[in-house]
Amino acid sequence: MASILKAQKSNASKADARKGKRKAEDLHEDDAEGAVVPPKKKNKQRVLLLSSRGVTHRMRHLMNDLEVLLPHVKKDSKLDSKSQLHLLPELADLNNCNNALYFEARRHEDLYLWAAKTPNGPSIKMHVQNIHTMDELKMTGNCLKGSRGLLSFDKGFDETEWGRLTKEVFTHIFGVPQTARKAKPFIDHILTFSLLDSKIWFRNFQIIEKDPLQPNGPPQTTLVEIGPRFVLTPIRIFEGAFGGATVFSNPGMRFLLFA
Repeated sequence: MASILKAQKSNASKADARKGKRKAEDLHEDDAEGAVVPPKKKNKQRVLLLSSRGVTHRMRHLMNDLEVLLPHVKKDSKLDSKSQLHLLPELADLNNCNNALYFEARRHEDLYLWAAKTPNGPSIKMHVQNIHTMDELKMTGNCLKGSRGLLSFDKGFDETEWGRLTKEVFTHIFGVPQTARKAKPFIDHILTFSLLDSKIWFRNFQIIEKDPLQPNGPPQTTLVEIGPRFVLTPIRIFEGAFGGATVFSNPGMRFLLFA
């Protein structure tokens, strides 16, 4: 009986210690001067990835590659109707996502990509060209599945208003948060967004710290392309999610505005 009471007292003391630790964690930390330091904001970004019906095998492979690169992506089934884009913010809300990537297939095998912040926007409609998947490229680079990648944007994004808005939307979508459930605590690749001829060129490179030809030599940082790669041409930027007032319209793509 005495041993049982002793065990109960030890368990109770451990429970009180845990409660005290939890209460201490809930309180704000104080710095050396006594000022209250606000808690760090957690980056809770999740992306809904889906497509319309009629996508080709290359488009499906591209979506699979993006799902592998972005561990905070939630993939959903295809959207039946292409005219019901207003349902996408509701789908994102049901899947607890605050971003959305929607691949829309049109006639003549044209592919369009919607990148949106849900539920209030903005959203960007882009024309996708020059698609090359990981399996098709057969690149020598490789990265850990679920690892977080660095984002590199061309300085041309900061020169225009639509470029800064596009950079902000891409940062929320392609930037993997530390709190992602499937994310690994490693950074071994870099996602580059280059701006040339009003087109966005997407590339993915592996970061190698050592020369494979000289494994025992001095450290030397090099980049090896992994894939996928594709080119995005912005068509329109809308104020809302998948609709609303037009914020930006590409004058060179007027024939694709209502495609």
